[in-house]
Amino acid sequence: MGIFSGKEIVLGVTGGIAAYKACEIVRELHKGSASVHVVLTASGAQFITPLTLQTLSKNPVVTDLFNLVSESEIGHISLAQRANLLLIAPATANIIGKIRNGIADDMLSTVVMATAAPVLIAPAMNSQMYASAAVRENVATLRERGFHFVEPDEGELACGTVGPGRLADVGKILEMGRIILSEKPLAGKRVVVSAGPTAEPMDPVRFLSNRASGKMGFAMARAARRLGAEVTLVSGPTALPDPHFLATVRVRTAEEMLGAVTREAEGADVVVMCAAVADFRPKKPSSRKIKKDGFGLKVELAPTPDILESLGRKKGSRLLVGFAAETDDLAQNAREKMRRKNLDAIVANDVSRIDIGFESDNNEVRIFFPDGEVMDLPLATKDGIAVGVWLALNGKLLRR
Repeated sequence: MGIFSGKEIVLGVTGGIAAYKACEIVRELHKGSASVHVVLTASGAQFITPLTLQTLSKNPVVTDLFNLVSESEIGHISLAQRANLLLIAPATANIIGKIRNGIADDMLSTVVMATAAPVLIAPAMNSQMYASAAVRENVATLRERGFHFVEPDEGELACGTVGPGRLADVGKILEMGRIILSEKPLAGKRVVVSAGPTAEPMDPVRFLSNRASGKMGFAMARAARRLGAEVTLVSGPTALPDPHFLATVRVRTAEEMLGAVTREAEGADVVVMCAAVADFRPKKPSSRKIKKDGFGLKVELAPTPDILESLGRKKGSRLLVGFAAETDDLAQNAREKMRRKNLDAIVANDVSRIDIGFESDNNEVRIFFPDGEVMDLPLATKDGIAVGVWLALNGKLLRR
């Protein structure tokens, strides 16, 4: 069950060419089991019809300040009170200025004035408008008052200008919504998460690696950010885009990952080594492509640095959590790895199963602690598992 499930989201749509993207926002929120109530301004209705948004949201679209939501409910008060989140996307310079100055002359601005829910604003406008002193001052003032913003992207705008002003990626807007709606048990914590495989070069064309997709590590990083932590993700080569609203450091080899994780771990409260670091590397990688008949029948290998063991030797007061991908004797192997590498906890899963683990969107794990306690997290999405792991770590270790 996702963060939007069961939530009441009021979506304000104002007048700009990016109004068509509200359709995707509504669809994604609805897929996340949110109840979406759209407030469409008069200028917004010049770009997209109420019927389109009503069809997607499965709720009436509100356009008139003086319409009642039902026979007994005053429209703007009802929407303001039921909202868990008020999202305005796209937000024009006009609506930002209205909110800053307390003007409530249409349905959307009135709902903003009347709600106690968090307000998330995603601006979209011409680059020069966005850079203007008035808009920058309005945005800064609203930030100080506790309003949330997702900065616009850069690119070619409908007016032909190239620069900042495009509505932010829908995934980015929704991720900020998830962050806002999540509880914050990790607030004030600094977290480092490693993810993905490493790739150990044999020559400029070939390398040694493994099946790790990075999905579990990325989920751990996203979940920590949603739960309030300051997060740095150190990732080996994956096909996944950098997560929004956290720092990502990209590496390729085990040596590079060792350097990056060691550096980022300084001052961290928690380090989670989710990466599947290659255990071996070619002993003598070639700077030129090795021809097929030049390989012979063997490749000499050398061990890569054991990053987790290195961190365990000098972990200090920070918590160190490992992951164990096992195919047999899961409990015994996980406990031995935890003891050998001086871990505060280890998360183990059975990668011999095709429905979880490597490359899957789902997982099922067991969390082992040095005092002998074991927590089982049943089959769920990796995002769900990540939240479960963090809540278990917080309850068992971080509150101590």
